[in-house]
Amino acid sequence: MSLTRKSIVIAAAAAILLCSSATTKPAHARTSAEADTTATPRHCQVPCGIYSDKMRIDMFMEDAATIEKAMASLEAMDKEEKPSKNQIVRWVMAKDDHAQAIQDRVSAYWLAQRIKVPAEGADAATVELYLSQLRFLHQMTVVAMKCKQTTDKTHVATLRRLVLDFSKSYFKPEDLEHIEKHHGAADHDHKGK
Repeated sequence: MSLTRKSIVIAAAAAILLCSSATTKPAHARTSAEADTTATPRHCQVPCGIYSDKMRIDMFMEDAATIEKAMASLEAMDKEEKPSKNQIVRWVMAKDDHAQAIQDRVSAYWLAQRIKVPAEGADAATVELYLSQLRFLHQMTVVAMKCKQTTDKTHVATLRRLVLDFSKSYFKPEDLEHIEKHHGAADHDHKGK
């Protein structure tokens, strides 16, 4: 499949807009209750030149662990005779907040700042790497959405695998070694973590 530079740029722009357009309202449109809950902390985008890519991977994995714990808690409460509605709401909100944080981080950090569109005339390997990274990030966004919609923990496992697969495509071997030491290899089973 041969893509022109223009179609690659359009695909990247669409991915960024898709991920970020539904996440926040302008400050003047928020109620006081929304003020603290709708704004997800974002990287500054100055550009400041201060990045911590490995930390962002750790954050993805922490979000995945929280989503998984929320799912398990919700499933356990489903079996209770009189589950606390308050706790159900809190676990659903936590699950959804962490899934949204993944979507926001993909959009505002990785797509907007870190993954660069290949230069005009870039070789096929560079273009393929770029498209591969876009695919991983898009899939992470979709799987995070599925985590909001269900308590199916296979989505969490898929999310972890995608984060590690993306890491393999992005990081140098020494950085990847750090990530795999802390989070396992992409083919590693994360149950119980």
